[in-house]
Amino acid sequence: MDSDPKSAPKVARAVAQPIVAPLSRAAIFLVATLKPGADTRATLRSFCGDLSGIFRAVEYRNIEAGLSCIMGIGSDAWDNLFGQPRPAELHPFREVRSGTRHAVSTPGDLLFHIRARHMDLCFELATQIMARIGNAVSPADEVHGFKNFDDRDLVGFVDGTENPRGEAVAEAALVGEEDARFAGGSYVMVQKYLHDMNGWNALSTEAQEGIIGRKKLSDIELDESVKPTSSHSSLTTIEEDGKEMKILRDNMPFGSAAQGEFGTYFIGYCRSPRTLEQMLENMLVGRPPGNYDRLLDFSRAVTGNLFFVPSATFLETVTED
Repeated sequence: MDSDPKSAPKVARAVAQPIVAPLSRAAIFLVATLKPGADTRATLRSFCGDLSGIFRAVEYRNIEAGLSCIMGIGSDAWDNLFGQPRPAELHPFREVRSGTRHAVSTPGDLLFHIRARHMDLCFELATQIMARIGNAVSPADEVHGFKNFDDRDLVGFVDGTENPRGEAVAEAALVGEEDARFAGGSYVMVQKYLHDMNGWNALSTEAQEGIIGRKKLSDIELDESVKPTSSHSSLTTIEEDGKEMKILRDNMPFGSAAQGEFGTYFIGYCRSPRTLEQMLENMLVGRPPGNYDRLLDFSRAVTGNLFFVPSATFLETVTED
């Protein structure tokens, strides 16, 4: 383990990874775990510096397709690959349990969030990444996401309406001077949710709207006088000192028609994981306790991970050893 701060990459005027890139029509979410072995650390440190070159080679095949790739690193993997110093708030994913509701923690050391207008580019880049690091990692999860009609998830509602825009994106998603060594980085939480579509579709539209907190057709938020305090939109609104704390979502539907699997891959970027964790607490436990998110009666998380996304500058300045 490299525990000497002098040997860690020095970041100045860091350039962020493409967290604020436009949302896309297709995406691959690839989570992997590190294999034990003496070569793993050297292979992955070398890969950090090579990722931009691999990306450019694939991107150039269709420069207009908007390909982007974000690499995240889990808490244990950070210790193995980089040692000290660490991002100030990086820690393993914290499980939340309340009654039958459970935000599970699952294995995951690396995350690759690959997106483009076309799945072929996403698939090619994922293939090239795994060809480069496959001897050092084991795949833990791979999900191919797609944009659904009108940017709706599979439960029929528009997803991501309250995402920050313009300059507010960087303010919400990127670490600043509060952790200057890792400025330009971000914390990202991922969860794979599976939906009980038969149960959900048995509800009336009005009941569904009350659970989500928005009109299904127009996407207009329900008036506070009629919106249940247990609605998804109510419980995922976080305020601190009178200011709403935003996250950047890039959720994607996924599924298998043959297997009857319908799901949403949640991915949220934030300046601090505290905001993401408070949202989960509100959803599962309730605000106040017991007033939980009724969407979880029809949707359950089967994976859960927290990663830190260092700046592109950090990755490019990592040395093999």
